[in-house]
Amino acid sequence: MIGELFADRYDVDEVIGTGGMSTVYKARDRLLERTVALKVLHPHYEQDAEHAQRFEYEARAVAQLSHPNIVTVIDRGESDGRHFIVFECVDGENLKQLAGRRGPLPVRDALELVLQVADGLAYAHAHEIVHRDVKPQNVLVTADGSAKVTDFGIARALDVDLGVTQTGTILGTTNYLSPEQARGEPVTAATDVYSLGVVLYELLTGTVPFPGDNFVTVAVKVQNDPPPSLRARRPDVPLRLVAAVERALAKDPAQRFASMEAFAAELRACLGEPGSAVDAPTLIAPAAPVARPSRRRRRRLPAVLALLGLAAAVAAVASFFLIGGSKGTPNGAAGTAAGIVLHGITAYDPPPGDGHEHNAEAPRATDGNPATYWETETYDATGAFGGLKTGVGLVLDAGHAVAVGRLTVSTDTPGYTAIVRAGDAPGGPFSDDSSSQTVDARTTFVLDGHTARYYVLWITNLGTYHSVRVNEVKAG
Repeated sequence: MIGELFADRYDVDEVIGTGGMSTVYKARDRLLERTVALKVLHPHYEQDAEHAQRFEYEARAVAQLSHPNIVTVIDRGESDGRHFIVFECVDGENLKQLAGRRGPLPVRDALELVLQVADGLAYAHAHEIVHRDVKPQNVLVTADGSAKVTDFGIARALDVDLGVTQTGTILGTTNYLSPEQARGEPVTAATDVYSLGVVLYELLTGTVPFPGDNFVTVAVKVQNDPPPSLRARRPDVPLRLVAAVERALAKDPAQRFASMEAFAAELRACLGEPGSAVDAPTLIAPAAPVARPSRRRRRRLPAVLALLGLAAAVAAVASFFLIGGSKGTPNGAAGTAAGIVLHGITAYDPPPGDGHEHNAEAPRATDGNPATYWETETYDATGAFGGLKTGVGLVLDAGHAVAVGRLTVSTDTPGYTAIVRAGDAPGGPFSDDSSSQTVDARTTFVLDGHTARYYVLWITNLGTYHSVRVNEVKAG
């Protein structure tokens, strides 16, 4: 079909992807004058009433869904005996490709992406549609970090049996199948909750909980084995998020979240909107049973407590000098802000800016990988943004109000000018908390000691570049 005019309207350019039932092409819509994704049922399925009906159902099901996290249907029909659906063309990559390229994602990145998927699926469920094939390959991610669910090819109405996917028929992708799907039982919204739990587990660890070479091997594990410990594979995942993933992966659908909306609500709680609580878990795992101490150990307990109290006092004094007691440190420096972990959460681009400055890339500046970065947008002129604005910034969340003593920035575009500002909200206002400095490959800002939760690395001059990067930024 490459180079053909399909349905007297679509100029077919190239193949985007192919699956068991259909092929997706990039095409040019002559009527609307825009690029679209054209999904065409494979010819050998055209005479198969069940597959044609399922394909037609996908078009009708998704056409009624209008949500920013679901790929939009533009048109559907039949041309020369070929069934087709036309979608918006999403410029980006699927979540499987993104995870393969980046490896296990930072906790915040994984949460933000999966939360968008959860929102889209919750909307579909509210319209009585369960996806049934939730997997990273069916989530498209745009350059700005927006996630869109696609391929409702085996979706099914929650309240209507269409005779297309009957009980006893196993549909879906093996590694993401729920236990009830593996048994060929009816599906509900809880099925999508389970599959999305697998996706989140994979984004955090780099692997699915139940890998295998064939369907039977995976199906047996899915139905009988507990998922490997997420905490063991990824120790930095907060306990509350670990508990959420474990609940989503419960064997019994009744033990999972009551709805996708409830799952999304818990993910938001883990994310801690506004700001981030992913580094300060609020759900404590049940304590292991504690053996009753012997009579001898009881007599020694006061001494142990006394030692612990002394250690706590020493820690408190150290905290004063390292974090809050900037005036008492040598040479007036604020110290290293021991224990403070900063997280990039968004860009700061107030008016006359448009509020968008590669916002989704912000977590990359604090992911511990100097090869990744947050980058400003590209400006026509170097220096002071061509007179368009006074600066742009990277918002950093300390997790709670604290006085950061030093802030160290690493970049592979040295020579730009920046200042650190502090505030109580991610959207500002912010006040200066350091002097202005020219950022070298590695530069440390000595802060004035303001107590705040949010800090902004405010870039006021691009130097000799049209855009600049923050590869890593951390307290200390």
